[in-house]
Amino acid sequence: MTYLSSKHPAVPYGETRRRGVPAARYPAHSDAPRLYGPGVSQSLAALYRQLRAEHGVVAPVLLEGDIPAWLVLGYREARFVASRGELFDRDSARWNAWDLVPPGWPLLPAVGKADSVMWVSGAEHARRSGAIHDVLTEVDLFELRSRCARIADELVDRFADTGEAELMYQYAHVLPARAIAGILGIPAHETAAVVLDLVRILDQGPDALDAHGRISALLARLVAQRRAAPGRDVISRLVAHPAALSDEEAIQDIFVLVGAGQQPTAYWIGNTLRLLLSDDRFATTLAGGRRSVGQAMAEVLWEDPPVANFTGRWAVRSTQLGGQRIQAGDMLVLGVAAANVDPTIRPDACVGSAGNQAHLAFGHGEHRCPVPAEELAEAIAETAVEVLLDRLPDITLAIPAHHLVWTPAVWVRGLAALPTTFTAV
Repeated sequence: MTYLSSKHPAVPYGETRRRGVPAARYPAHSDAPRLYGPGVSQSLAALYRQLRAEHGVVAPVLLEGDIPAWLVLGYREARFVASRGELFDRDSARWNAWDLVPPGWPLLPAVGKADSVMWVSGAEHARRSGAIHDVLTEVDLFELRSRCARIADELVDRFADTGEAELMYQYAHVLPARAIAGILGIPAHETAAVVLDLVRILDQGPDALDAHGRISALLARLVAQRRAAPGRDVISRLVAHPAALSDEEAIQDIFVLVGAGQQPTAYWIGNTLRLLLSDDRFATTLAGGRRSVGQAMAEVLWEDPPVANFTGRWAVRSTQLGGQRIQAGDMLVLGVAAANVDPTIRPDACVGSAGNQAHLAFGHGEHRCPVPAEELAEAIAETAVEVLLDRLPDITLAIPAHHLVWTPAVWVRGLAALPTTFTAV
């Protein structure tokens, strides 16, 4: 399996590019660095430090295809943008760079206007998000943990007698997908294809749009089936909710639940395992119980959040932000990972963040991840980590931690592979 994309050459984090960005329209972007490519994903922390040093809390960057945008690096500025919809909203129709976007642009699923709860605002967002909150609240967390434990045991059984496993694709990606499929009522035999298509979308490869279409078609079929013959799953409850979602609204919002639930949870699992297996602070306490697992999961949300950057805020009018002149229609990317380590709020990054829930890993403002969804993701991830460590107590990394490769997509922060060894059982 190939884990690094070769469609772009590796670009050192300090190297700048000039690829035809209209200088008169975007004067600050003529020498802006790329926020994409395998070279960048391996050194994001260095890129964030350089951008902060050169530009402050808001920096010009180039997205895939050298499309201009602003990366919000400051914690307070990111919270401000996320909570001020009257200044920075989710309507991508405002974007002043649409004429620069090539056909088949791989980021279209992430920035193109869609009729989902992620894009609507105000009363419409309240209607849609309220329905999601209600149906997810009805999911039994105890039952979910039991289901996840069974899935985890089954997955570990597949490689336990081999003495080695690549935990991202053999475990971390598969477990949350199957758990979420069970919650939604997606047939088990279709789960594997859904997992692969979600990876294609978030990796932003050339087949991302095709993958998006296949998942949408599957969800359309399931929505029609549940309207005709409802069950006890989330899709059935959502289409029957008093919010009276149309078929298209239901399809779009279920897609959000699948995408936002599976991939970030998989990377939460992988990043937590990486920390537990590579950091002596946790390795020395693993035998002592569950406390170190919870601490590691919490630390990951600060230091290596599964969603590293949120895209999709557009300036309603020209304004100033972080000392930069933002034009009406400019796109802003919320740099979650960068904001979490903003030195103005964390002057000593070495100080632990245990118990502090002020991170931006689940977003902020109107479009923040619903609390029930956070609870479900935590239950899935925690169970996955705990069962694996219980079953394979001497598991170790097969390569040094600094040799692990991060996925090229800078929107997510996750490992391309997590090779491990252990005593075969």
